Amino acid sequence: MEYFHKLYDEHEKAKVRFVGFVTETTRYDFGIVYTNQFFGKPLVVCMQTGRSALLDSKDLVDIEYIQSAFRIQDEQQASDLIEFFKTAIPHLPFEPQYE
Repeated sequence: MEYFHKLYDEHEKAKVRFVGFVTETTRYDFGIVYTNQFFGKPLVVCMQTGRSALLDSKDLVDIEYIQSAFRIQDEQQASDLIEFFKTAIPHLPFEPQYE
């Protein structure tokens, strides 16, 4: 690697939650990393597929975003996920991370 310029290297003790649940049609297994990075948005990782997204409460009103992030075609499945995420994702006021 000829050119290497480090942008950031942060160490943080983060809270992590692992949760598995089933709906009428689907099983889900998620890891949720609550961190101060990424404007306070938790990193949500689907443990089955490896797909991940940074989510906040504003993202939970956009069903198409959830469908796209986790590649879910069925709207009901996405709605089920949103209902769960509403209990797991904190509502945070926007605070600029960079000045």
